[in-house]
Amino acid sequence: MIKALKTAKERTEADRSALRRTVSEIIDYVIKNGDTALKEYNRKFDDCHRDALMVSKAEIEKAYSQVPDAEVSDMKRAAAHIRAFAQAQRETVGGLEHFSPAEGINLGHKAIAVDSCCCYVPGGGYPLYSTALMLGIPAKVAGVRRVAACSPVMKGTADIHPKTLVAMDIAGIDEIYAIGGAQAIAAFSYGTEQVKPVNLIVGPGNSFVTEAKRQCYGKVGIDFVAGPSEVLVIADGQADAEIIAADLLAQSEHDREAKGLLVTTDERLGREVEAAVMRQLLTLDTEEIARSSWNDFGEILLADTLEEAVAFANEYAPEHLEVNVEAAGQELVVEALRNYGSLFIGGNTAEVFGDYASGTNHTLPTLGAARYTGGVWVGTFLKICTHQSMSREAMMEIAPLVSRMARGEGLTGHARAAEIRMEKEAQGAQ
Repeated sequence: MIKALKTAKERTEADRSALRRTVSEIIDYVIKNGDTALKEYNRKFDDCHRDALMVSKAEIEKAYSQVPDAEVSDMKRAAAHIRAFAQAQRETVGGLEHFSPAEGINLGHKAIAVDSCCCYVPGGGYPLYSTALMLGIPAKVAGVRRVAACSPVMKGTADIHPKTLVAMDIAGIDEIYAIGGAQAIAAFSYGTEQVKPVNLIVGPGNSFVTEAKRQCYGKVGIDFVAGPSEVLVIADGQADAEIIAADLLAQSEHDREAKGLLVTTDERLGREVEAAVMRQLLTLDTEEIARSSWNDFGEILLADTLEEAVAFANEYAPEHLEVNVEAAGQELVVEALRNYGSLFIGGNTAEVFGDYASGTNHTLPTLGAARYTGGVWVGTFLKICTHQSMSREAMMEIAPLVSRMARGEGLTGHARAAEIRMEKEAQGAQ
């Protein structure tokens, strides 16, 4: 039986009607007014007065001059890891040719990249430039012909943060636009004078961005609808409390809605982690946000067994899942886990390594969505499209079956499309 050592505030489904209505109005306004609407929203939300929404090559070159060489080098190193893993993933998704369920029937599929996509890179309080690498690189590796990206400008300026621009360029993004928010999602879904619409929009954002993706889905493809960031740590008594506390706070500092959750089989460890969190909060520049998040949504649970902890994790389906248990039992725990966005195995493997540089993607499902989907990867940008051909003999063999099934459904037009081929063949044979 799971016991709570530290409880969290219930995360209730707030009344979203006002948000839905506001976002719907923004989308409609962009559809009707195009670039005029985008410029108005830029001025209203970010005090940005730029006229050209697409970022120029000169602006990108200027951004490189504003970012220290060491940081550019770090981005390139992280990009190399992300690209290498994306390329390895791409090799696992290939075409299928010449599969035959019966003689004369030839089936197959092709993995075809979408023609275009937009990578939404959040701005907000921090330049989340790592997201540009996580979105742009797998899109390019997948073979997307037109990879666009957008991000809000730094408030009171006409510029996207230089680190974000540099990361977008390193990722190989073709077009960069200085727009953000729900209006950016609307623009890339429906198009404006300066913004050509895309087939797919990926990337995280605030509640307005998320709601806009939800409302525009169908007109445009999306990766998934994501909520606040979260990490769940499964740990036994051998784990290091200070390390776990640091990992929980790394999530907590994202925003006030983020969640850090420990499920442990050792009450002593749970108490030590709680104390370590309180000590480490005092050392963070982001203490205010992290403390609010931890106080409201941080949780420490005590499980009787690792099996119980695993069952809880599979039901919770966290965005990030860390396993920090004795090596002897690690494999059994890992094999039993089914629902997570990304898994981090062993005390050496910090979740933040995946956030930035190890190579896996950090754009992951939240709020239980890992029960039915994984995170962004090369396959996000690919369509599996089937094809088939068949010989005369195969056609004559399968047509009666299809005719019977179609007439069984009452669809005589379907049946006749099969029957007419048999009749033509019979006439030709006379």
